[in-house]
Amino acid sequence: MGKNMDKNMDRNMDRKKQYLEGVRDGVPIGLGYFAVSFSLGIIAKNVGLTPIQAAVMSLLNNASAGEYMGLTVMAAKGTLWGMALAMLITNARYLLMSCAMSQRMDPDMPFYHRLLMAFDITDELFGITIARPGYLSPWYMYGGMTPAIPGWMIGTALGALAGSVLPLRVVSALSVALYGMFIAIFIPPARKDKVIAVLVALAFASSWALSALPVTAALSEGTRTIILTVALSTGAAALFPKKEEADQ
Repeated sequence: MGKNMDKNMDRNMDRKKQYLEGVRDGVPIGLGYFAVSFSLGIIAKNVGLTPIQAAVMSLLNNASAGEYMGLTVMAAKGTLWGMALAMLITNARYLLMSCAMSQRMDPDMPFYHRLLMAFDITDELFGITIARPGYLSPWYMYGGMTPAIPGWMIGTALGALAGSVLPLRVVSALSVALYGMFIAIFIPPARKDKVIAVLVALAFASSWALSALPVTAALSEGTRTIILTVALSTGAAALFPKKEEADQ
């Protein structure tokens, strides 16, 4: 019995250590989420959400691009099916991240741990978790989620609240910040890869063309975004496939 108690104590200490390490690594992520989600909250307010609704949205959907896509469809008065499809396409990369993480999990890990970890697979949390050696620890990821989720939720709520009290000019200026985040995401890869640069330019041109052509102008902005995303990504994958050696 004494040995079992010692093992349980060691296991609990190891879990606590992993959790605290996750919190430590998650604090900068939470701060970054707070800054970005503030702008998202302003966009949510412009769409018509209250601060509480915006907070619940970010609590249940900790995904900047996905939430922005959902708000875009709402602003364009798109359908629920259109929103679901747009967010599925936008967040498709999380399916790949989930597959990668599943290969690094202890086969004996309980299902509820897998379910809780899957709830908050974001680019940043995936990055810090998958980089650790050995089997993935749910307690480390829970630690990372502890500052990340509140940072994203509170930032969104405060952004929506600020959108209610700040002057219209200030709100319009702050709402541009989220677009700046997306520009910061695709500009560095575009400078390194000519194919990506061409695709970015083609996306801008195609988006304008679809909004101007009589046939597609009647479609909602969300629907046009879905069409462009599927068409450009499919064409790029077919014409410029990445070699396995390059990925490695």
